[in-house]
Amino acid sequence: MQSIDHPQDAEFQPATSDPRLLRDALGRFATGVTVITCLTKDGPVGITANSFASVSLDPALVLWSIARSSSRFASFSAAQNFAIHILGADERDLAARFTRGGAGFEGLPLAAGHGGTPLIGGTLARFDCALDRALDGGDHLILLGRVLAASFRQGAPLVFSQGHFGGFAA
Repeated sequence: MQSIDHPQDAEFQPATSDPRLLRDALGRFATGVTVITCLTKDGPVGITANSFASVSLDPALVLWSIARSSSRFASFSAAQNFAIHILGADERDLAARFTRGGAGFEGLPLAAGHGGTPLIGGTLARFDCALDRALDGGDHLILLGRVLAASFRQGAPLVFSQGHFGGFAA
């Protein structure tokens, strides 16, 4: 990675010199918030993630990535189906359920998608996916999903930036 001189940036350093600096710089890019779900032999698994992106409309492909260090890595790396739930601004509590130490699926009504994938109702948007391929992404695994079904409702998205949840103001 080559550095570009930005004299107005007093804190500017080559990103490879400090992983925390790189993480802080990447945090300046606001993202949406998702909950990804899959079904394992031991039951449903979910994780809150902001690493979602659309890839293609034809064929319909989306991607997300999971850290190899995640306690949920084995579940998602083996899943043949998964669902991506995009959260609305009113769904911060749902995001918290699927972070470390959260309540997870406890008391949450679910439907079953393709391959039995657990589907959470009422989210801002949802993509029911079949695994198209998994790609090496360094300390992450990139999961490319073929969209089998999609749904959405009206509402504002939940946004994540610089370590905090927030909203979108047009």
